[in-house]
Amino acid sequence: MIVEIEALTKIYESKQRVVAVDGLDLELKQGEIFGLLGPNGAGKTTTISIATTRALPTSGTVRIAGIDVVRYPAHARQLIGVVPQFNTLDRSLSVYENLYFHCRYFGFSHAQAKARSLELLAQFMLTERKDAFPAQLSGGLAQRVQIARAIAHRPTVLFLDEPSAGLDPQSRMAMWSAVEALRSEGITVLLTTHYMEEADSLSDRLAIIDYGRVLALGSPEKLKQTFGVHTIFNLKLKSPEGLETLLATLKALPEVIGAEATADGLRVIANNSDGLLPQLVQAAAGYGLRDLTTIEPSLEAVFIQLTGRDLRE
Repeated sequence: MIVEIEALTKIYESKQRVVAVDGLDLELKQGEIFGLLGPNGAGKTTTISIATTRALPTSGTVRIAGIDVVRYPAHARQLIGVVPQFNTLDRSLSVYENLYFHCRYFGFSHAQAKARSLELLAQFMLTERKDAFPAQLSGGLAQRVQIARAIAHRPTVLFLDEPSAGLDPQSRMAMWSAVEALRSEGITVLLTTHYMEEADSLSDRLAIIDYGRVLALGSPEKLKQTFGVHTIFNLKLKSPEGLETLLATLKALPEVIGAEATADGLRVIANNSDGLLPQLVQAAAGYGLRDLTTIEPSLEAVFIQLTGRDLRE
């Protein structure tokens, strides 16, 4: 295994003790794209911060290609590339210079750094923008430059922390293509994301975590099969009164296997949606039904079943 995370724990001691990561165990195979999913506060970013030497664990170990990242952080940094949630390109350097000086920092000669930078510009379709500065780039182009820079020194593992956050759909698709292309280079990718479609499309395997623990692990298809994916209805209501009665009514409907209150209404889980929608509308009509959305059997439905929350909650 190229990445080994064993019994990883991170506790923040302040006015209130917070367990951000709680005995996490994960293994990543060489060359795979691995998705790490969880609602806000689940421990994703903390796990990546420790794995990339930006934070120290309370206990447990992380090894990259056999190198303990806590004991040998300088060595570990040679093996990893990182694309954080925010744009960290040097604004005073051009696109080409951002790549060139990154290579030089990692010990490339002038000729090697120049050749590698030009290679990456072509690979990520950035050649025409090589003299542009970060402030002149769209969010999608800037993210492609960040990914190109992160792999410029040919790392073993690339960490992508919410790489498509804030991107428009077209830029997101371009970013996906760039990440998928890394398979041919044998780079292992650990990806955190708020987009279920992204995780489903890109990940060979993924882990769903919450409260710093792994709830499920496997390929997207395996998880959908294992957890018997259901249809989920989200009802937004004006009136919060009398929901216990409504919940009891909904739970008694055929095909409904569960119902619970949410921040702005109710969530109903059903075996299927056949003929159920009008019954839900009729039952909730007296409670000021404002909106009703349906999540068909999907990875998102698995996530909600396991965590009881939407991905962004």
